[in-house]
Amino acid sequence: MIFEKQDFDGIYIITPELFKDERGYFFESFRHSQFFNKLNKNFVQDNEVFSKESNIIRGLHYQIDSPQGKLIQVVSGAIKDIAVDVRVGSPNFGKSFTATLSAENHKMLYVPEGFAHGYLVLEQNTIVHYKCTNYYHVESEYGVRWDDPDINIDWGISDPVLSKKDKMLPFLKMQTKLPRF
Repeated sequence: MIFEKQDFDGIYIITPELFKDERGYFFESFRHSQFFNKLNKNFVQDNEVFSKESNIIRGLHYQIDSPQGKLIQVVSGAIKDIAVDVRVGSPNFGKSFTATLSAENHKMLYVPEGFAHGYLVLEQNTIVHYKCTNYYHVESEYGVRWDDPDINIDWGISDPVLSKKDKMLPFLKMQTKLPRF
């Protein structure tokens, strides 16, 4: 596996080694020793999300008391994945990082604790699988609006499908609970 450290502290693009033949392909999507040696993180929970339509935005979510680092991978379809640094005191506070993850490119994204995370579904019937470094704790979850003008993310769409919860998220400058750098 190739671990490419990005300009944002703690964010990595991970590309597995593919073995292809006439039948298809094989790759290791996770090997604890490699991820622990590179990221010094243990993953304790796996989640899978299915989106039947494109133009769905999920997020931007982060956690305070039980923060989660996330290793995101697309099993089917494609997403535009976004990480926003919401750590007070970080030199990248309020800035976003974008990566396209797909079943075709097999790339994975590691988003560390202290970042708000979300994604835009680019294809119908997309399946996203992600590992977390901490267990989900509903009371610890917060979020930022997808269309926050101060963050200014170029999602490429203007009228996404959102959950009720995500429609109610505040702008970053309205947040009273943010992680520290």
